[in-house]
Amino acid sequence: MATSQSGGITAYSVKTKTKNVPMIDPVIDVKSGRYIATGKDSAGNKMAAIMSKATAEGHISSGNAKKGSGW
Repeated sequence: MATSQSGGITAYSVKTKTKNVPMIDPVIDVKSGRYIATGKDSAGNKMAAIMSKATAEGHISSGNAKKGSGW
């Protein structure tokens, strides 16, 4: 689950097994009615986080993320 920490999107990194890793340049897509933020961490590992519509729109309106496909 994605959380907002200091304005940015954070997620769990499966590769490094750490929580609340900040996502760099996230893009939020809508797939099958789910809002999915995809991006990379500081080491270049791919990350993804599923969030609610309200959370996704909040991140886009504040400039923390870009709109992807499916909107």
